[in-house]
Amino acid sequence: MTLHIVGQQISAVVAFRIYDRLAAACGGIPTAATILGLGVLRLRETGLSAAKASYIIALAEAQANDVINIETMAELDDATIIAELTAIRGIGLWSAQTFLIHNLARPDVLPSGDLGVRRAVRDQWKFNELPSPRVVSDIAVRWAPYRSYAAALLWRSLAPVGLESDPKARAIAAEQARSM
Repeated sequence: MTLHIVGQQISAVVAFRIYDRLAAACGGIPTAATILGLGVLRLRETGLSAAKASYIIALAEAQANDVINIETMAELDDATIIAELTAIRGIGLWSAQTFLIHNLARPDVLPSGDLGVRRAVRDQWKFNELPSPRVVSDIAVRWAPYRSYAAALLWRSLAPVGLESDPKARAIAAEQARSM
């Protein structure tokens, strides 16, 4: 879930770069304990904004206080997971939906408010303007129960031909190119 907070409203390449610095500061995959041990100031040093650092702390506190258990969320239905996650400050619908898609491999989640999804729908359906999340949701009704796959295809449609499809691989390639 931490990566999804880091990735709010920034490119995947930048999100992975910041997340990798965060993981290094934590000595591995960030846990509630390591996040709380770092504190807001050290989190900020990894490249997080003050707001995102506070959101990650809020998530870690919720985990440490047994308000949520990320490890057992797979047992819950999508609506319950979304409700539990969005009850935590700084976690909105987009973050909860991308968690369902990327971490729990849920097949029928469409983040219709995602700017990339909306841009892709505009481009593929030849709309003159960016469609509203409601329009995207209406179009996507017929894609059930595989809307997560549709989201992946829509996001991929925005990338130039020949560009690595894996955002983590793109982040690594960008880092390597910068260090040359």
